[in-house]
Amino acid sequence: MTSVELPSDIAALKELVLQEHQRAEQEKQRAELYKFRWEQMIRRYFGPSSEKSQETSGQTLLFALPQPEVKPAEAVASTVETGAGAKRHGGGRRKLPPELTRHRIEYTVKEDERLCSCCGEVMQPFGEEVSEQLEYYPASLFVIEHVKIKYACAKKCAEKPVTAPGPDKVVDKGLAGPGLMAWNALSKFGDHQPNYRQENIFGRHGLEIPRSTQMGWQATLADLLEPLVKRMTTLTLLSGKIHTDDTPIRVLAPGTGKTREARFWVYWGDEAHPFVVFDYTPNRSRDGPARFLRTFKGFLQADAYAGYNHIYELRWVIEVACMAHMRRYFFEAQDTDAHALEMLALVRELYQIEDLARPVIADALKIPWEQRAAALEQAYALRLELRQKSSVAILARMKTWLDARVLDTLPKSPLGQAVTYALNQWTALTRFTENGMLEIDNNIAENALRPIALGRKNYLFLGSDEGGRRAAIIYSLIRTCERHGVNAWEYLRDVLVRISTHPASRIDELLPHLWKPATTPLPPPSQPPFPTTH
Repeated sequence: MTSVELPSDIAALKELVLQEHQRAEQEKQRAELYKFRWEQMIRRYFGPSSEKSQETSGQTLLFALPQPEVKPAEAVASTVETGAGAKRHGGGRRKLPPELTRHRIEYTVKEDERLCSCCGEVMQPFGEEVSEQLEYYPASLFVIEHVKIKYACAKKCAEKPVTAPGPDKVVDKGLAGPGLMAWNALSKFGDHQPNYRQENIFGRHGLEIPRSTQMGWQATLADLLEPLVKRMTTLTLLSGKIHTDDTPIRVLAPGTGKTREARFWVYWGDEAHPFVVFDYTPNRSRDGPARFLRTFKGFLQADAYAGYNHIYELRWVIEVACMAHMRRYFFEAQDTDAHALEMLALVRELYQIEDLARPVIADALKIPWEQRAAALEQAYALRLELRQKSSVAILARMKTWLDARVLDTLPKSPLGQAVTYALNQWTALTRFTENGMLEIDNNIAENALRPIALGRKNYLFLGSDEGGRRAAIIYSLIRTCERHGVNAWEYLRDVLVRISTHPASRIDELLPHLWKPATTPLPPPSQPPFPTTH
């Protein structure tokens, strides 16, 4: 052990002690930061995804910040009618949908068991008790025989025989019908069933349909329906606002036997252009969103990804940030600094204001498409009024709190990083109070990417960049159908048959929100798979 020579005078000793104390504090802060990052990583991979805060009503604010003259609920009481909140549903089991096929099974009593004990006569039926039970019968594959009748002259003339025209097929001489192709694509990109699992499902029906064949079906479907997604893209770019986000996906790197990281991007149009369009790029460079949004003019709501900065530099694209992203920084910092709970409480007050307007927006979206625009305009005006009355004051308190925290918080601490993020994004974070059409956060786009996050856990990776482009087409159609409550299987089955012969000038008729089915529906099974009397 080497000896350390200490200074002899008291002033030098005090300076040495001070230096060692500062060094110890720095090491302590570094250890706490590493501990925080480690716990953050563990929570991200193994913890719950919910971000429920620990703050309670008694922990609103510990510091004397400027308070609004009235509470948010009182401020909007004159604007929102009583009972405008979410409707409560009564208890009990919900009735089964009337459109479900019903098979009637009658239960009778034998004649010798229904003799009247008073007169001895046989009791006669006078009524019935009906109870419903939901049952499942495994999905079945069946073969449709398309029989084209041939006609020839009975006198054996030289005239050529005439053959009846056949049905419109998705693929000439193809094995799969439109319903099977739609189910196969929906199972993978909607229900997250990889091709190898579907291969096993086909095997239980006694069929051998390899995954390579299924990939061919999906490629054909995507190529046929690509004009629809191109039209959806054109209309989406006419939106007054667009929500966007991205998520990684693994893709095979040619010739290496390994995978690399690519990207799916989602673009959520406004209610006048109600489409959910996905784009695939081989990397996360800024060229992807720049190419897609090159003609867009309006509000762009996204996270703080630096790749969007050059887009915001254009005067016709206005940045709108995400309050949920900002909140996430403070949520992660609450374990290391209790001051984060104060900001979480303020954010909660903002969302309480949003909750007041949410039912009005939801009611407007239930109105038929043709009359929806006027109702939405009124709903957005109401939301803007609520925000101006209450949210602006809450944001002023948040700004005061942030300015105070930046003076007494270490910049590299979790709370310091949260404060820095909020201040850097402040203008974009508060922009939602300027227009009732804007949302307070970008959760719409994040939720739209969840099916991809679930899917990649099952099919693991894409086979090629071309496969990624086709997957984006199918995801766009499925998610847009879900946005409008359209049965995606019925939609894909119908449009697959019609797309080849439908006039290009009327392609809007086949978009999910305007689609009217034309394909003859499949008949239900003629006989139920069980006896009808007991």
